[in-house]
Amino acid sequence: MAHTKSNKEQLLARVRRIAGQIAAIERAITEEAGCAAILHQVAGVRGAVLGLMDELVEDHMREHVLNPGLTSEERAQGADELLATIRRYAK
Repeated sequence: MAHTKSNKEQLLARVRRIAGQIAAIERAITEEAGCAAILHQVAGVRGAVLGLMDELVEDHMREHVLNPGLTSEERAQGADELLATIRRYAK
C-alpha cells in the first residue's frame, strides 16, 4: 500500500493519539472517575477511530479502485477488499 507509506507518519501520529486516549480511559476507570467523564472520553476515542477509518477508506478507494493506472482486475480486487472491510466495519 504505497499510500500508507506516503503518509505513514501522519497515520502513526493519529494511532498514537488514539492510544493516549485509551490510556486516559484506563486511568479514569482505575481512579474511579465519574461515568459521564468516562463516557465523554470513550466518545472521543470513537470519533478518532472513525476519523482514521474514513481516511484509510478514502486512501484505499483512490489508490486501489479509482486509480486509472490499474487493470480492471486490480480495481475489482480493490473494490472487493473495500466492500469486505465496510461489511465487517458495519457489524
